[in-house]
Amino acid sequence: MQQNQNRRLIFISMLSAVAFVLTFIKFPLPFLPPYLTLDFSDVPTLLATFLLGPIAGIIVAFIKNLLNFFFNMGDPVGPVANFLAIASFLLAAYYIYKNKLSKQSLLIGLVIGTVVMTIVLSILNYFVLLPLYGMIFNLGDIVHNLKVIIVSGVIPFNIIKGIVISIIFYFIFNRIKNNIHL
Repeated sequence: MQQNQNRRLIFISMLSAVAFVLTFIKFPLPFLPPYLTLDFSDVPTLLATFLLGPIAGIIVAFIKNLLNFFFNMGDPVGPVANFLAIASFLLAAYYIYKNKLSKQSLLIGLVIGTVVMTIVLSILNYFVLLPLYGMIFNLGDIVHNLKVIIVSGVIPFNIIKGIVISIIFYFIFNRIKNNIHL
């Protein structure tokens, strides 16, 4: 029993470290605002969720974003937004998949996770995150253009992010799910 707990803890730690390193490999999408950058750090978070359960995924997301916050203290809003995004995504996707444990339910879960993440981030950006970002960085024009920013930036970005992360995760997960015993 103790050995299994240790394995799980080590696996969570390793996935957190990989996720944190992946936060540094990011790039903006050419047709979206440059502060919306795509990285692949959510793939290890999803692996933790689907291999060990949603609590493990939340822990990996929290550790990754806490470390990211300490390395990028100039942007306190980004790690919070990323944590809320992946938490909403992984919880929705996991609970859809958990009911049937099939490839089809996994795909449906990933699609629903993308939709939930997009909706949650749109609402949070409108009411909390973007106004907070504008206040911290003294960018008053953000508050006056919230609808435009969300419709032309936040929504397309989260849909693209959800699709890209889902595709990468899907292929990795299907290859390793039967080979990892924790």
